[in-house]
Amino acid sequence: MNNIPELPAIGENLHRERKRQQLSMTDLAAASGISKAMLSQIESDKVNPTIATLWKIAHALHVDLESLISGEKQNKKRFEVIRKENIITFATDHSDTKFSVLTPPTMAEDLELYRMTLEPGCKHHSQPHTSGTEEFLNVLSGKIKVTAGENTTTLEQGDFIIVQCDIEHSIENLADQKSELFMVVRFKGTQAKG
Repeated sequence: MNNIPELPAIGENLHRERKRQQLSMTDLAAASGISKAMLSQIESDKVNPTIATLWKIAHALHVDLESLISGEKQNKKRFEVIRKENIITFATDHSDTKFSVLTPPTMAEDLELYRMTLEPGCKHHSQPHTSGTEEFLNVLSGKIKVTAGENTTTLEQGDFIIVQCDIEHSIENLADQKSELFMVVRFKGTQAKG
C-alpha cells in the first residue's frame, strides 16, 4: 500500500511568502539568482524545483527551506555577510563621485547604506527622492558642504547630519583631498514601519 503523501504546494507557498514580503518577481529574481521565468513556473506549479533552487529562494526570502515546503512561516534569523569583493561600486559625475553599495538588492528603496567618496572640488547634485525620504551622513574624512533647498552647512570629519532629501540637494567636497562619507538613505515606507 502506498502511503506517500501528496506533493506539497510549493508554488502556492512561494507565491504567498513573496506577496507577504511585497516583493515583485523581479526583486526575488535579483535576490535569489533564479530567473523570473523559472520563478513564475514554480509559482504556477509547472515545474518541480530542485533543492538547490529552493535553497536559493529561501535564502533570498530570509525564511527556512521547510517553510517553503510546508507553508508554515518559520523566519530565518538574518545573518547576511557581504564580502568586500562583492560590494558594488559605481561612479557618477564623470567618476568624481563614487558610491559603494553596502546593502543587498533586496533592501533597495527601503533602507540603503553607502560609502561615498568625492574627489577634491567635486560637487554631487541629486534630484528630489520620493516624498519623506531622508539621508543620514557621517563624514569619515575631509570637509564637505551639504545643501538641501535653501539650507546649507559645512561638515568636517566626525560630523553627522540628517537631511530631508525630497528636494534638490547636493554634497560638495571642500577639502584638498578626497572626502569620504557614510550615507544611509531611509525611504518614507521605512519610517512608518518603526
